[in-house]
Amino acid sequence: MADIVSLLLPFFGLILIGFIAAKVTKQPAEAMGWLNTFIVYAALPALYFKLVSRTPFEDLTRIDFIVTDLAATYSMFIAMFLIGRFLRRNSFADSTIQAFAGSYGNIGYMGPGLALIALGEGAAVPVALIVCIENAVHFIVAPAMMAASGDDKRSRGRLVFDIARKVALHPFILSTALGFVAAGFEIPQPAAFQRFIDYLAQAAAPCALFAMGVTLALRPMRRIPVEISYIVPAKLIIHPIVVYLALTTVGGFDPVWIYAAVLLATLPTATNVFVIGQLYGVWQERASATILITTTLSVVTVSLFLIAMKSGFLPT
Repeated sequence: MADIVSLLLPFFGLILIGFIAAKVTKQPAEAMGWLNTFIVYAALPALYFKLVSRTPFEDLTRIDFIVTDLAATYSMFIAMFLIGRFLRRNSFADSTIQAFAGSYGNIGYMGPGLALIALGEGAAVPVALIVCIENAVHFIVAPAMMAASGDDKRSRGRLVFDIARKVALHPFILSTALGFVAAGFEIPQPAAFQRFIDYLAQAAAPCALFAMGVTLALRPMRRIPVEISYIVPAKLIIHPIVVYLALTTVGGFDPVWIYAAVLLATLPTATNVFVIGQLYGVWQERASATILITTTLSVVTVSLFLIAMKSGFLPT
């Protein structure tokens, strides 16, 4: 138990420091702009490039791993969508945001730091693959679903172009692609360049977690949505169990890869879900509340899954 606490204390402690700093200093939300820019366009891309470029290329081409993980995640997405649409009788657009709330974890900001601390360098490659491939798919599915709901007024050609541009130029995906090229062609990296990348990568987790705490503090919860009753257990408990069952059923994966995927699945709802809702004017307040509640409760659920992994309760 002490090992789990020592793993989680610095991780969630950084989120708490950001939360307290925002409450105490009363800085406006706009003050976060440059820090977020640094995280998204410099620190995290450097981390993903470092993880991928220094990995044997054969480890980067596990299509079976990515397909299995995506299938598990999108089975949760479909289940959440069907519950929202047909049991709750919500609109198509509302059901879409709810589906993302129950399946889209905060893997970009929280994933690398937690996985590397808890599982070591062996988790680097599966984390990078999951973050980049899942984000790319989410960037495609979100506007496509909103277009189907009628809330996206762009022409079909313009929609396809915008989706392709967003996927191709996103810093996480672009840096991972460059890492693939460097690993595939075994391009030597000068020592000075490696030190520069290492310097940026080391800032990724602390800055991202601090920024997340600030964001949570600046997004007050006015009411608890009814949907929380099924979104919280779906995202924090059922999603990682589904990922675990899918990967162990298919088999043939390194235990660290399985645990990395499960750990990323335990993470709370991504802040991008609020961004998507805000972009289309759908489910914004409830998305904000969902992010805050799942992030708070994930302190307990992530701890429980880590204990299960460390104790052998989840055999691989």
